[in-house]
Amino acid sequence: MIYLDNGATSLHKPPSVKRAVADAMERCANPGRGGYPAAEVAARTVYSAREAAGRLFACEPEQVVFTSNCTHGLNMAIRSLVKPGASVAITGFEHNAVTRPLKALGTRTVVAGRKLFDPDDTLERFEDALCSGVDAAVFTHMSNVFGYILPVGQMAALCRQHGVPFIVDAAQSAGGLPISLKELGAAFIAMPGHKGLLGPQGTGLLLCNSELRPLLYGGTGSASILQDMPDFLPDRGEAGTLNVPGIAGLGAGIEYLLRTGVDAVFARERAEAKRCVHGLKRLGFQVFSGADQGGTVSFVADKDCELVARQLAKRGIAVRAGLHCAPLAHESAGTLETGAVRVSYGHDAAPWQTARFLQAVSAIAGGKM
Repeated sequence: MIYLDNGATSLHKPPSVKRAVADAMERCANPGRGGYPAAEVAARTVYSAREAAGRLFACEPEQVVFTSNCTHGLNMAIRSLVKPGASVAITGFEHNAVTRPLKALGTRTVVAGRKLFDPDDTLERFEDALCSGVDAAVFTHMSNVFGYILPVGQMAALCRQHGVPFIVDAAQSAGGLPISLKELGAAFIAMPGHKGLLGPQGTGLLLCNSELRPLLYGGTGSASILQDMPDFLPDRGEAGTLNVPGIAGLGAGIEYLLRTGVDAVFARERAEAKRCVHGLKRLGFQVFSGADQGGTVSFVADKDCELVARQLAKRGIAVRAGLHCAPLAHESAGTLETGAVRVSYGHDAAPWQTARFLQAVSAIAGGKM
């Protein structure tokens, strides 16, 4: 199978990730719950993953809270930073993992910037929203639908200038684009472990630079006499037993990226995305592309997008079609009624994948079902 759905999850993990998961299942008990060797191995394994994340994202290991996915982290971050009924600036490309928690809190959202691949418009509208007196901002680093890389560095600077605390959704950028908690100055940055960081599903990270409000309450292996959650990180955000095998695999994925370099990974992904865009346009498809684009490409055919995806699957090519849990982004791009077919490259992006994909989609477009 040619796997081109890395925007949903990375499927082809480095061998070191699989070995780390298996080793943890064999050797690790519950970290922080005992002084015997298996518990100590687990504690060292978890802390090593924190240290690796700290090196990759320019933060202290204690600022790294392990989550079950990016949505988990975003819910913690939003409920920590945003009060019910508050006014929040977002962009026109947000995922439901941002918009649904905000709606649940009864917030007033100000949608800022809806033009694809137009960072000037994004920045202008975003500053307008900040000047309107919002209480907080939440914005994606890269659109999960279209691969649009938003100018988050400048957006962060605007937030600091206007005194607006903010959260970054790094679901699609972590592992492919440089991210520094220290430089951005975000209150929180949330990301999955199972996409660009190449870890197992059921893992994620929340980088904390602000007071964290627990989403779950329970045992942490520390300060057990207290009936409140510990007031220190990372324990405050990690109630219950951690997913140690998953964290071990995530740590191995991060170590792989530290060795390989996120720039090298991004260069491969972007090169294939450009090749894909060129080929799809030659075939006559409506393709969404621009200068500020990562390794994700979406297009619209004259056939139902779900049908196109099914036909590609029959040819051994995995893509995703529909609304991608991001109706706001599709509304911004004018594809809310049709949806789109999404191609998203991963760390193993290669020219042969693109060539096979274009050959298959050409046959589908020609009516060869």
